[in-house]
Amino acid sequence: MKKLTLIASLCSITFPFMAQSQDAPAATGWKNELQTGINFNQSSFSSNWKAGGVNAIAISGFINGKAELKKESYSWTNDLQLLYGNVQNETQGLRKTADRIFFDSRYGYKVSKHWSAFASVNFQTQFDAGYEYVKEKDAAGKETGIETATRISGFMSPGYLTQALGMEYKPVDYFSAQFGVGALRQSFVLDQTLYDVAGKDELYGVKRGDNMRNQMVFQFVANFDKEIMKNLLLKARYMGLADYEKINGQGIVHRLDVNITAKVNKYINVNLAGVLLYDYDQDADVQYSQVMALGILYTFGGSK
Repeated sequence: MKKLTLIASLCSITFPFMAQSQDAPAATGWKNELQTGINFNQSSFSSNWKAGGVNAIAISGFINGKAELKKESYSWTNDLQLLYGNVQNETQGLRKTADRIFFDSRYGYKVSKHWSAFASVNFQTQFDAGYEYVKEKDAAGKETGIETATRISGFMSPGYLTQALGMEYKPVDYFSAQFGVGALRQSFVLDQTLYDVAGKDELYGVKRGDNMRNQMVFQFVANFDKEIMKNLLLKARYMGLADYEKINGQGIVHRLDVNITAKVNKYINVNLAGVLLYDYDQDADVQYSQVMALGILYTFGGSK
């Protein structure tokens, strides 16, 4: 039964792209945009560099795709984000700096000037295994300089699939707020070896042997996407998920993604990205990440 649920859910993810492909010859109004790029950082020092430093190379690649259909009474938006990066320090092995798979498909039907009823599917996971690095200590409690790596995550471990119905408020083109009063959130941990590594019977809210957990939640999503100054783009997305069985401060998942892109010219850009995350199934404290990079960006966009 769980396998059938997973297959049905994944089919609902791929349906928008399949439908777009099949209807492409007759469809008008589809606006498609694809962005792809590479971010690169490098530092090197001579052996007698007195200020200190570590030789390092960091590289990451990304693909952002968007397909949007707008009509007078309805709209259909599909958003895909793929991101992966690694850093190689001279004194350490290859380590991951960025890893994300994100897909969101939303269909809205207008009921007034600024309000629409919507149905959406959202999928999130990562490409590669994630590790926690801990510095070893001797008997006296002093760090030895040796680090141990413990695998703590991987592809679809965790993975999240959220299907929602609700209302969307969009007063302007660059801002929208969605109220998903009826939402099903499915959490996945497909790699059962992680339970043995962690020595736990529950990871990311999924019990050992179950692979998947279902939750009925209230979903709130706010999106902001605007060029706030010439060649300076601000994109932010907040998501809140409240489990109906745990309506309190401890039963709400919060995630805020903020991305600021400054265009140097048509192909070169500076990018600053940050994430704040509180998920009670992952950690009792707030998690955060921040990446700043200079990169090459190419956009295929505006086609219908």
